[in-house]
Amino acid sequence: MPDTERPFLGAKLLLHIGGRLLLIRRDVIGGLIHPGALDLPGGGREGNESAEACVLRETHEEVGLALTAGDLSWRAWYDWPDGATCYFAAHLGSEMRGAVRLGSEGTGWQLIRPEAVPHRGDVVPRFRDVVRAYLAEGRF
Repeated sequence: MPDTERPFLGAKLLLHIGGRLLLIRRDVIGGLIHPGALDLPGGGREGNESAEACVLRETHEEVGLALTAGDLSWRAWYDWPDGATCYFAAHLGSEMRGAVRLGSEGTGWQLIRPEAVPHRGDVVPRFRDVVRAYLAEGRF
């Protein structure tokens, strides 16, 4: 079933830059789930966009990187109690670190060793599970 026909909430990206995973520190505002936690780039679906279009748009908005579909190397669907989310991965060279520009959401960003993410209490819990599964597949 094409993404535009499958109901889903949004898309997230496991974005590797120079072998480290880029995470965004969430804002601390009322009503936000997991305020202040580390989050993957990505977000909610707009209109009838595909999961791929969603993750590329959100990544550009949140960290200023204009990736293409060709940069995406992995995809997995997770059906959470609140709805489906599509996860992607992209691997960029360390030279891209200087191109990262935080958008209007979040209080900062950092690069973290992927194997450390599942053990950090300050990462959104479901994303720890996704990274753990990705690591188990030997994708890093």
